[in-house]
Amino acid sequence: MQNEGVEAARMTFVGMLNACASVAALWHGRHIHSPIIQRGYESDIFVATSLIDMYAKCGSIEDASRVFNKMPTYEVHKKVHSFSR
Repeated sequence: MQNEGVEAARMTFVGMLNACASVAALWHGRHIHSPIIQRGYESDIFVATSLIDMYAKCGSIEDASRVFNKMPTYEVHKKVHSFSR
């Protein structure tokens, strides 16, 4: 895709991360993470959870935790929290 000048979409990254997770390809997953950061896709809920899943399945819990802690707080979580009071 890069050779053809085609930019990957968010869901393309999700598929690539899922493939990395299924074969525990940590090096490849980290390589994919770089353009995700460059494009600002890390805040996308689907991309972020795929990153967490990939890192966890590859045994890099620290990286999974780092991505989790960077995830934005979504309005739904705020509403659920307010209902629990």
